[in-house]
Amino acid sequence: MTNKLIYSLWRISLIGVLTFFYSFKSYSQPYYPTYVKNELVKQNIFKTIAPDTTLPPSFQSSREKLPEPIWSKRPDVIKCYWKTWEIAFSNLKQVNNENGFISPYIDPAFNGDIFMWDCSYMTMFGKYAKAAFNFQNTLNNFYAKQHPDGFICREIRESDGTDVFERFDPSSTGPDIMPWAEWEYFKNFNDIERLKNVFPVLLAYFDWYSTYRTWPDGTYYSSGWGCGMDNQQRVPENYNAEFSHGFMSWIDISFQEVFAANILIEMAKVLGRELDVDFVKNQRDKLSDQINNFMWDDSKKYYFDRFRNGELSNTKSIASYWGLLAGSVPKNRIDVLVKHLQDTSMFERKHRVPTLAADDPNFNSNGGYWNGAVWAPTNYMVLRGLTKYEFDSLAYQIAFNHVNNVVEVFNKTNTLWENYSPDKVQGNDHSNFVGWTGLAPINVLFEYVFGIRPNIQNNELLIDVNLTDEYGIKHYPYGINGSVDILCRKRKSVKEKPLIMIITNVPLKLIVKWSGGKLEKEINEGKTNL
Repeated sequence: MTNKLIYSLWRISLIGVLTFFYSFKSYSQPYYPTYVKNELVKQNIFKTIAPDTTLPPSFQSSREKLPEPIWSKRPDVIKCYWKTWEIAFSNLKQVNNENGFISPYIDPAFNGDIFMWDCSYMTMFGKYAKAAFNFQNTLNNFYAKQHPDGFICREIRESDGTDVFERFDPSSTGPDIMPWAEWEYFKNFNDIERLKNVFPVLLAYFDWYSTYRTWPDGTYYSSGWGCGMDNQQRVPENYNAEFSHGFMSWIDISFQEVFAANILIEMAKVLGRELDVDFVKNQRDKLSDQINNFMWDDSKKYYFDRFRNGELSNTKSIASYWGLLAGSVPKNRIDVLVKHLQDTSMFERKHRVPTLAADDPNFNSNGGYWNGAVWAPTNYMVLRGLTKYEFDSLAYQIAFNHVNNVVEVFNKTNTLWENYSPDKVQGNDHSNFVGWTGLAPINVLFEYVFGIRPNIQNNELLIDVNLTDEYGIKHYPYGINGSVDILCRKRKSVKEKPLIMIITNVPLKLIVKWSGGKLEKEINEGKTNL
């Protein structure tokens, strides 16, 4: 073999080794750091908190600490309520060294990952169990994973604590409802220390979202997965419904950011940090104007997604009702928008409220996941929006229908489901889903069917009495240390004045509403009969 041939073979071998080495190195090294750091992230204390390795409590040890509903005429509802808590407590998890989480948490009962909007919703029913377990701390695990630029991934693996998506993927984050979840907690428990801690985290995330998820006109984009309604066919047909933004302005995401901005502004007032949210106010006002000027179809009386050519979509999605919570719907539009919820060709189905109008060509009467199924989180969003605009009677009707259907399926299957069919009594997809379905037998039952809604900041407790059956709640949590027993006596008609017994360990102002009138009374500690 000549020296020239030996050299050639040696050179080929060396090139192969180097190619393999550098190829391996390029795939094993992290991405080049392109973070534009947000100074607010330096105020994120959750990134340096030592993990709480406490083992979460069991349902059996916690039951006596939970509120106890009373409704003798509907034992099936009560049974479903307790089953909901049993499943919820079975999904509580301890942190471990592998995932780097910092607080015990509730698992969304889906795929072994935690999800931003699932967990946010779960804290809303979790507040009723604070005496047994602090569900709110579930969100700490998202805050602990905040990136230097403010980004927080919407899905994080419980196995090793890594993000499921690269941050610039349209499906990587959202919906931005963590401010809502934290504001709900603050309004119930007046925990100013937690509010101080979460505010810079949420503001940094809002800043990231507005920087990297907006079009030049200030409206927002997402994807099917990013908006949480995975397979709803909203983008143009030549785009992927699950993963593409479709060059579209998304009505739900845009309204959600108005809503998030409103809450951040209120938080700033409480904390004396108004100067920090000047940019939030400006963006909110411009965004709200943009939505109302360009995403409302006056002929169809509905808000729609907007395509990049300026045309509006025809998809009547539940997404539009985020406008109620955002408080962005003008007075001259609110009645006609709400009227669709009472239209049997659209949203008033056997089980209310489907996530896609029944007159949409993609509507699936069995559910079709987000193409018509009824979901507890979107129903709760609609109910809270109706409350904001004082459509209390309609909210009760929808709530009663929703709880009744969920319980009817429970009576057949002894469990709760990820979503429900709009046109038949049927649960779909994942079973034992608590999960955000816990909103229906807990929040919707308490707040709308029973009509018990607190305003801790004003020290008020509202009871909006619609049922004529005897009903109530024992050990109802009121504020930090309050506990209230409530019993509404049976009535002959909805017009009859309710007879109510209250036992409380804290003074409060009681407001009672019914279709025949309203009364207000200052209640002292102890037992009171009205």
